[in-house]
Amino acid sequence: MTELACLPIAIGHADEGVCLVVRMGPHRVMLDCGLSSLSPILATCGESPPADVVLCTHAHADHAQGLLELHRRFPQMPIYASDATTQLLPLNWLEEREAVPSFCQALPWRSPVEFVDGLIAELFPAGHLPGAAACLLTHRTAERDYTLFYTGDFFLSNSRLVDGMPLEELRGLRPDVLVVEGSYGTARHPHRRQQENLLAEHISRAIADKRSVLFPLPTIGLGQELLMLLRSHHHFTGQNIDIWVDGAIATGCDAYLDLLPHLPSSVQNFARHQSLFWDERIRPRVRPLPLDAGLQSIALAGPKPCIVLTHYRSDLARYVQRSTLPWLCLLPQQPGRPGAVEAMTQDTLKTLKPLKRALKTQQLVTDTYLLGEHCDGAGTTQLIHNLRPQHVLFVHGAANYLTDLASLEELQHRYQLHLPSAGVEVDLPIGETFVQPAPPEARYEGELAETDAGVTMLLPGAIAADSRWQRLADTGIIEAHWQGEELVIRGMSQRELLEQGREPYFSPEVECCGNCVHNRGQRCWNQASSLYGFRITPDGYCPAFDPQSATASDDPRFDSVDFPVDLDDADA
Repeated sequence: MTELACLPIAIGHADEGVCLVVRMGPHRVMLDCGLSSLSPILATCGESPPADVVLCTHAHADHAQGLLELHRRFPQMPIYASDATTQLLPLNWLEEREAVPSFCQALPWRSPVEFVDGLIAELFPAGHLPGAAACLLTHRTAERDYTLFYTGDFFLSNSRLVDGMPLEELRGLRPDVLVVEGSYGTARHPHRRQQENLLAEHISRAIADKRSVLFPLPTIGLGQELLMLLRSHHHFTGQNIDIWVDGAIATGCDAYLDLLPHLPSSVQNFARHQSLFWDERIRPRVRPLPLDAGLQSIALAGPKPCIVLTHYRSDLARYVQRSTLPWLCLLPQQPGRPGAVEAMTQDTLKTLKPLKRALKTQQLVTDTYLLGEHCDGAGTTQLIHNLRPQHVLFVHGAANYLTDLASLEELQHRYQLHLPSAGVEVDLPIGETFVQPAPPEARYEGELAETDAGVTMLLPGAIAADSRWQRLADTGIIEAHWQGEELVIRGMSQRELLEQGREPYFSPEVECCGNCVHNRGQRCWNQASSLYGFRITPDGYCPAFDPQSATASDDPRFDSVDFPVDLDDADA
């Protein structure tokens, strides 16, 4: 029997949570319990405790919602987390918050704790959410130490309320096994600050168009990040805007106020001068939405547009119907679900059903935004290369996203990669000969045909089975550009096409991105520019400006490329 093995109870595909049981010699450790029901655990272990100890990485529901039921079922099994996580956990059971016992014990940062003889755990900050932790487990034997590092949800970049994972502390750790999340697969995202700027511009345009903005959000995490963004971004500071925070989101904000010592020093300094969230004196004004329905109507029915943050399970119709102004409903992009409709949870879709008329008349429009809480592909591979493990297990992400990560040649040649399945134990032999299995097939071979009308590309129909095809085929219009010797093709969304028609006019003499030949689809494609690959505004400028001496149609790199498939059928 190998010293190390991992039994995934749930691995975070689609809408399921994460729950893993790691075997280290004679010891069993459960990592997270994001299950809505304990049935998968009971089917595996019966009435016996499934592990000797439970570690919870952070308080999001997909990692923690099953802990209360787990404690009630097996009260003798100890549960541990960071101090901040123990304070946030009760927010997962707001309907019975007063009856939730204090069942989770706090562990310190960066201090090894020995649970039983030979089993040691150490927590490191993981970014992503206040209190979020990565766990280093060590099984000590007479021959050697066996180590496993579990990231939970992690983020290397700093966000508004959380410092990023301290990669320099982990560099060269060399664990035997790394269990890493792959929420965003191999996708590459703009820098976090650029994501914030794009979102702020989107909100600002909606307010300027006299449209209120509605954010359906989870209880903790993204909502509090958005509030800090709205309070400190130059688009909103000093502006006569009302921001209303409703229900569970307001409760989450109050919980954050109790976590002030756990937040970054910059946030603590901010709180010394003004309130972290609630403030009626400084613009924009941030207030909890009154519980009284009549007061809510008064707050939302004013002549000025406002911003509302509410829980994604709340009744969205009550906000839209109480205002005479039109609304923009902004939904966070979910990995593998790029469209506005796809980004909606089933709960959000149910709340929008009574608003069919508002959607048809555009009294309510929906859109998505990106405000990353996880590492993109570059960040994930950066962590792996810095840790230098022997085995890598990819969990927590859409199946095709995890497959993309496991297919990367830079990882294939250096590490032993695993794509675990729920209910199937993975043995992790250490120091033994291992033949790397062939990477999953993720490439599609096609044919090119050059005609007088243009260039036609024929790809196999199997490509349409991938969930990402819907984004490419959304409008049936694509954009192509050269990247070195490779041709990169991307789909153009309906919003991009509409925004192209609304671009402001600039005199040809003005040196700006709107008059630059390298501005294609609101992105810069000049490899000599520091803005290369990023979304740009028409009034922007960089030293690599190149005037439009020729039309885009004169540039052979942007010849039209047609797909000989029915995109309507693909969408269906």
